[in-house]
Amino acid sequence: MEYNYIKSLHIIFVVCWFAALFYIVRLFVYTTEAQLKEEPAKSILTEQLQFMQKKLWYIIGWPAMIGTFVFGFWMIIININLLTQAWMWLKLIAVLLLFFYHLFCEKIVRNQKKGIYSFTSSKLRLLNELPTIFLVSIVFLVVVKSVSGIIWGTLGLIAFSAVLIIAIML
Repeated sequence: MEYNYIKSLHIIFVVCWFAALFYIVRLFVYTTEAQLKEEPAKSILTEQLQFMQKKLWYIIGWPAMIGTFVFGFWMIIININLLTQAWMWLKLIAVLLLFFYHLFCEKIVRNQKKGIYSFTSSKLRLLNELPTIFLVSIVFLVVVKSVSGIIWGTLGLIAFSAVLIIAIML
């Protein structure tokens, strides 16, 4: 019974973490595009968008990521046999990569706060699709519980991403 409560909390934090990861990069796009505006719109938009970044990232993003890890590890502690399954190790690798993506977003938050805009809005739009790849891979691993599940899920996502990239470029 306890395991199901922990699992539920884990899923809630995962959903919140992904929501933050999806939205923060959209805010990066809008903040970058605001730099092309004339004053006073540029300053007003930049200030508001950076305020939104700060609230999203430090009130939702970081706490959700921490909650995801706390309840995820708690589930493993309760059911240590999860670590004997290949799909779980692939999931943990995907989550580790997602953590590095999170840290990369943190760097962009800090740079934009300093007025450093290293990426074009087009590159940021492509970067915004990366969490989708993680989401699909992780969900397929957890639900299908097999390595082949992630292969088929990833192939489908790559095809979907290719169509999406072509649509963005057009």
